[in-house]
Amino acid sequence: MIPNFQTVSDPTTPFVPLQVHDKWRLFVKESMDPFAFFSAAAGAGISQWHNEDPKYGVGFGPYLQRFGAAQADLTTQNFFQDAMLAPLLHEDPRYFRKGPGSTIGHRIEYAISRVVITRRDSGKESFNFSGVVGMELGIALSNAYYPPQSVNGREMAYRTFTSLTASALGNLLSEFWPDVKTRFARNEHQ
Repeated sequence: MIPNFQTVSDPTTPFVPLQVHDKWRLFVKESMDPFAFFSAAAGAGISQWHNEDPKYGVGFGPYLQRFGAAQADLTTQNFFQDAMLAPLLHEDPRYFRKGPGSTIGHRIEYAISRVVITRRDSGKESFNFSGVVGMELGIALSNAYYPPQSVNGREMAYRTFTSLTASALGNLLSEFWPDVKTRFARNEHQ
């Protein structure tokens, strides 16, 4: 149910870099998938329930503003990361799964590290400029549509923290979900 467009699941798959048009396709898929809309709606609902940032107020109108802001946040970060910076910097925005051939601790460490380390189109590893800078560009752009009381250094730092945390959790899910799915399938057949 949760899309996994950004993951190369089989660690034995030979590395083939994405072409520029593939990076654009990835951006569109990630941004237009129904799960992206569900995620934005859920995040807006939680923010509305607690009357958290962005501080639009309460009611249906402010909920719609929160939903629009959440969808814009997701789309702009995907745009800067996948469509703009990854091609420009020759970085691959996908997550390359380590898989069950490594220890659990090593896989956790690897998944979390991929927030700041990426694979270049050459296959070599480097700092994840497209991921980190693209995220920050998306957060900076959000200042244009967030209400003034939600635009300050503390709020931007919080948005950075939550974006980094969400990326790490997404990588952990991508790393371990195939194992969990396989385990459930085996249990069903026994």
